[in-house]
Amino acid sequence: MAQTITKGVKSLLAEANKVVKTVSIEEAQALLDSPDHVFVDLRDIRELKRSGKIPGAFSCPRGMLEFWIDPESPYHKEIFNQDKTYLFYCASAWRSALSAQVAMEMGLAPVAHIAGGFSAWLKADAPIEELE
Repeated sequence: MAQTITKGVKSLLAEANKVVKTVSIEEAQALLDSPDHVFVDLRDIRELKRSGKIPGAFSCPRGMLEFWIDPESPYHKEIFNQDKTYLFYCASAWRSALSAQVAMEMGLAPVAHIAGGFSAWLKADAPIEELE
């Protein structure tokens, strides 16, 4: 018997986008050198190697987010224990919307995500950092 999915990704994204602040590419570019903001790249390493990342962004694969945020987790990363604004992004702002919502539910604040994700960042000809 086939599964019956009761809530699809469109619903999940709509719910996330109702509660998560979305920052435009222009706003994100203006914050690039801000010491009060942490850019968090949720894409996997293959994506980073293929197309680079926003300069100075912290790489956090989506599958590790909750474990790296939680200070009681053995995998906790101190970067998530700062009094800063966290700007999440992925390729197209889907994973980042869901991730930002989860991060907020966990108590991380303030949190936002970048409209259009890294694809929009590239399209805007914004600076990128190549990975070796």
